[in-house]
Amino acid sequence: MSPVEEAAEILRGFGIDASAGELESRSPIDGQLIGAVKIGDAGKACTNAAKAFLDWRLVPAPRRGELVRLLGEELRAVKEPLARLVTIECGKIVQESLGEVQEMIDICDYAVGLSRQLYGLTIASERPNHRMMEQWHPLGPVLVISAFNFPVAVWAWNAALALVCGDPVIWKPSEKTPLVAEAVMTLVRRALDRFGDAPEGLVQVVQGGRDVGEALVDDKRIALVSATGSTAMGRSVGPRVAQRFGRALLELGGNNGMIVCPSADLALAERAILFSAAGTAGQRCTTLRRVIVHKSVADRLVDRIKQLFASVQIGDPRDEGTLIGPLIDETAFEGMRNVLGDRIERINAVPGGFYVRPAIVELPKQEGSVLKETFAPILYVLRYGDFDEAVAMHNAVPQGLSSSIFTSDMREAERFISVAGSDCGIANVNIGPSGAEIGGAFGGEKETGGGRESGSDSWRAYMRRQTNTINYGTELPLAQGIRFDVAP
Repeated sequence: MSPVEEAAEILRGFGIDASAGELESRSPIDGQLIGAVKIGDAGKACTNAAKAFLDWRLVPAPRRGELVRLLGEELRAVKEPLARLVTIECGKIVQESLGEVQEMIDICDYAVGLSRQLYGLTIASERPNHRMMEQWHPLGPVLVISAFNFPVAVWAWNAALALVCGDPVIWKPSEKTPLVAEAVMTLVRRALDRFGDAPEGLVQVVQGGRDVGEALVDDKRIALVSATGSTAMGRSVGPRVAQRFGRALLELGGNNGMIVCPSADLALAERAILFSAAGTAGQRCTTLRRVIVHKSVADRLVDRIKQLFASVQIGDPRDEGTLIGPLIDETAFEGMRNVLGDRIERINAVPGGFYVRPAIVELPKQEGSVLKETFAPILYVLRYGDFDEAVAMHNAVPQGLSSSIFTSDMREAERFISVAGSDCGIANVNIGPSGAEIGGAFGGEKETGGGRESGSDSWRAYMRRQTNTINYGTELPLAQGIRFDVAP
């Protein structure tokens, strides 16, 4: 079955008519048109979300969690067809797409429990018969801007938390993957119908290009903009939101490194490198882009990685055994060619698609293209002799998302995750930089944007903090011992 035929069959199962619209979607598998959707109305969506907030904020958080629980049930029921649609529209292999939908399910489960744990603090007061406390209130409408490479999971990370925190959600999906967004919204509507009394406009999708995104970002009714994409996108979104004193949660580019030490289990490192560097055709924000390997083991490791890159199966991502699917489009292919030139190896896997073999580039030092994120499977290899040199090399890039070290030396591992080690938001030991679980906060430092999504205390980004002081006595003492007595 062709991608066009399979996409049509899946969309029919979701009750979606994608036969007409201004925004077209083409499968990267073969470049063929698989559907089209209508451009949304940014202003109307913001109006609806603002109205919905007035009601949704008053719903008890555990009740809000019930809606997310129902969404998780809907996702479980259609995990496989939704995953296959993700594969058809963004090009990642089916196993990765299944994992992405599972992330959606996992964050729903997490958020349901969280809905009963949106806790504050009780704080000791210096004044007698006074109590201080801190509580968290719903923030307001949340805009989620997602990228093509994780077209549904990143929305779920944000939406599940925002909903239990009391916030309406507007979704601006990537213009390259509009169909999976429509499929997810079908599931949202089913969950809302079962929930019964949610306000209209609680969860919306607004399709479109950059102009639609900018209109949403600039709207003062949007309390939080959670944007996932390139550093260049973040440089535009961040100041626009700050200018109107809104909040921005930015999850931007990565230039992720791995240090491979002399004591490393090389067989373990090889597997991690292959998945992290070549998975999703090198189009993850957590893709491994730099290996900093000790001189004593460099030749062995590089030879093995070259063998793996040469033998890995590249082709239709729907086929069992395929580990690398296509790049998203010709622009991505040209970006890779701009770096590699004639060294790029294009694979004739499926006519109309842009399939490439992962490339390994050995360099004496970090400069030029190594310092930038190229969204393609290019792995740079650099050698080191001293551990401090390796850490300095690792940190000498503008981005700071994810990182890893392979070592059997406890001191090296502990130093890498210490304040004097990796400067990234994620630092792993003996696993690669990609493949995060939802329980931990996801995000990075420096040009990665500083935002955190998913687990841990990331929920606080979707709420506003309020400090309260309650006087239950009959006197009015002032803080810091200040006296302000009224004359008798």
